[in-house]
Amino acid sequence: MVYEFFSYLEAFEDLLWGYVGVPLLIFVGLVLTFRSQFFQIRKLPYVIKLFFSLFSIREGNERGVHPLKAFFASVGGCVGVGNIAAVCTAVQIGGPGALLWLWITAIVGMMIKYGEVFLGLKYRIPNEQGGYNGGPMYYLQRVFKSRWVPSIVCLLLCIYGVEVYQFSIVVDSIVQNWHFNPYLVVFGLLGLVLFAGMGGIRRVGNIASAIIPLFVLLYIGMGAWVLINNLSVLPSVFQLVLDSAFTGTAAIGGFVGSSLMMTISQGVRRGCYTGDLGVGYASVIHSESSMKVPQEQAALAIFDIFLDTFIICTTTILIVLVDGAWHEPIEAGLMVQTVLSRYFPYMHFFMPLFIFLLGYSTINAYFCVGLKCSEFLSPRYGRRLYYTYAAFSLVIFAFTGTNQAQTVMTIANGLLLVINCCGIYLMRKEIEFTLPDYVNEPVPVSKS
Repeated sequence: MVYEFFSYLEAFEDLLWGYVGVPLLIFVGLVLTFRSQFFQIRKLPYVIKLFFSLFSIREGNERGVHPLKAFFASVGGCVGVGNIAAVCTAVQIGGPGALLWLWITAIVGMMIKYGEVFLGLKYRIPNEQGGYNGGPMYYLQRVFKSRWVPSIVCLLLCIYGVEVYQFSIVVDSIVQNWHFNPYLVVFGLLGLVLFAGMGGIRRVGNIASAIIPLFVLLYIGMGAWVLINNLSVLPSVFQLVLDSAFTGTAAIGGFVGSSLMMTISQGVRRGCYTGDLGVGYASVIHSESSMKVPQEQAALAIFDIFLDTFIICTTTILIVLVDGAWHEPIEAGLMVQTVLSRYFPYMHFFMPLFIFLLGYSTINAYFCVGLKCSEFLSPRYGRRLYYTYAAFSLVIFAFTGTNQAQTVMTIANGLLLVINCCGIYLMRKEIEFTLPDYVNEPVPVSKS
């Protein structure tokens, strides 16, 4: 009965993404790209300089959190287990060509994420905790003139905010590799998530800013070593990516569903999932920033996608392609570990640690967004109900298959994408793309 129910959900997921989500994302992304005259490409050097210049800005008593804390809290939700497991699923089902569509999704998706963060800051409101409340539930009221649509978005973000997929991946990795008691792992991780969520965006940002830079350096270094050892096959791998991007070549399922539409759909939907494109999640977090210029905080979202897709996701896919692991019957969550274990010792110990740190930062970020959305729906009872719902869902899905968990997340992702992209398109004329002339001397934060 349960498996039959999830089979219907998976069919709905394919229809939602293949015929609505993918075309809408590309259309809105292209509209903003042409409207901004390829802002995400022209201004990428500026964005990178802005990012590093913010390290010299100290956090004061201004309203909101430091721009980099908001950035890392948002990145914590993007750079996670999805960069290791979800993109491997895309290659298994859609073939190596999914990587090209992942890149295309990132390029056009940069402008969608820029737009949602800009609108989030533009229409945010101060809250009683000394910060801000913002996100799609606020700016969508400007275009739909009704509380129903923002409420639906909040409800979906509450579902999306309980990251059942990554929670189950973390639990499975620790239990299988370290042989810990599964109940101890589940309830221990749940306690850590609740602890982070109670501290709000500031605590989540502090945790993510400690975890993410360390992971990026270690993971990219290890991935580079694998690629260096397989330099001779890299040209043929890139050729395979280009060829299969327009034909489709799946590794599993007897080539069922390995059509061009499936290749494109897998690349786009996993790109949306790992980068949180069009979901509105990033808008909620970035709206907490003390940045006064919306364009600058929104520009950081471009660097977010660049780091997430072109650095980490690309590394993941390339190492499983050059090693040939994508042909093997390996669960997506264990594929990267299998590859790295062939080049580095003790990966059965270190990989669960990596996955725990990444998954924890991601689950925290999502959970914090869900809490803010629950308060929007019910200022009095929202948080308490959400804590109960989150605890129940995380525990239940921890003992079910990760594919079922990912299906739930991807459907919520798709519905949010459709609603949010429609709102961004209708508000496209309100999105500004002009950045200050300075680069080395930004004035990013408010002064109290």
